[in-house]
Parts: sequence; structure tokens; C-alpha cells
Amino acid sequence: MPTPTFPRKSAAPTNAVAVVHAQRDLEVESYVPEIVRGVGVSMKHFFDNTREMFRRDRPDPVLEPFGRGVTTISYPEQKRPYPERFRGMHRLTTRADGSMRCVACLCCSTACPAQCIVIEAGEYPVGDPRRGYERYPVTFAIDELRCIFCGYCVEACPCDAIRMDTGVHAVPYDSRDQFVYQRDLLLSFRGREGTFETSNPRLEPGDPGHPGVSRARHV
Repeated sequence: MPTPTFPRKSAAPTNAVAVVHAQRDLEVESYVPEIVRGVGVSMKHFFDNTREMFRRDRPDPVLEPFGRGVTTISYPEQKRPYPERFRGMHRLTTRADGSMRCVACLCCSTACPAQCIVIEAGEYPVGDPRRGYERYPVTFAIDELRCIFCGYCVEACPCDAIRMDTGVHAVPYDSRDQFVYQRDLLLSFRGREGTFETSNPRLEPGDPGHPGVSRARHV
């Protein structure tokens, strides 16, 4: 049985136009003039920017709009102002007497969607008025590389013990271990106001107007 053949389609009309290549002489193929021209532009900007720096006419890239001249921020000497609601590095707040506000309730670690907070709770020693009333974090660590800076830990904390109001971002390190911030390091960070305490007014147990159970009543 003969093999059936299919009719071939006629060739489609083409509107292609032949490209005429420009003639390139030795000057163009050597790239020397373009190299000299590019280096000249770079050196012109270099001397202009250097002259502005010595004359102190350099525009401030933080406060002034971008324009001619150097617009590079010399970090960390120069920093762009962060908004007040900027979620910066975490910190642990303290009370007026210097003790930690954190009671190791694990609310922040439970609310954390990235699971970057690790807390080990401990009891205060015998004789301490806080024993049996509240606990403290023996271990409090935050993996800043896993953190997504959502602020859920701040919202979940009932004691306002963890804040993200430092106004700074993570610094570069050369190892992963350095991005795991331990309790003592978190306690050493200050807020925007420069204090270790929280800016929100808080009533401590035993203070007039405190709605909860006081330590004296508990004992």
C-alpha cells in the first residue's frame, strides 16, 4: 500500500531586510579611543568629587535630594534616618531596678512564625520574693538570620520585655554563630531614647493601680 503524502505549504512571504554592517577601521577595532574617552569621564568625576570633598561642598546624601556630585552614603559615618516605626534589632528591656522584665512565659517564641527564638525558663532562688510568682530566662537566644522582623514577638509579650525600637539593623558578621544573639547581648542594647527600659508606662506588681496579683499578696 503506497504511503500517503501530504501537500506541502507554499513558502510564506518574507519581509526580511539584509543588514549592512558598518565598516570598522583599525581605530574602532582597537577600542583605544573609547577606553581613553571612558577613563577621561571617570577621572573628571573623580577630580570634581575630590574638589567638593576638600571644599566641603559635597551634598549631604541623607538630607539633600540626589543631584550631581557624590551621592554615596559613607556608612557608618553617615546613616539615613529610619522612620519611628522601623523594626530594628531586638532588645530585652529592664525594670527601674535593673532587673529583667522577661518572665519566660514563652509567648514570644510561641507567636514567632520563623521559630527563631529559644527560651529556657528558670526559677528564682529560695528567698527571692519573685520565686513562685514569676520566672526568668536562663537562656534567651534569637537567630537574626531566621528572623523575618514581623514584630509578632513584640505584640505577643505581655510584659513589654522584648522590643524592636533600637533603630539599628543587623551588622555584618563573618560567621553564622555571631548572628545568634544571646540574653546578655540583647540586654545591652538601648532604645531610641537611650535607655534600657521601655518607653511604655508600666505598672509593676505592688504599685498602686496594678490590676494583677502583687508579690506581697502572693506571699
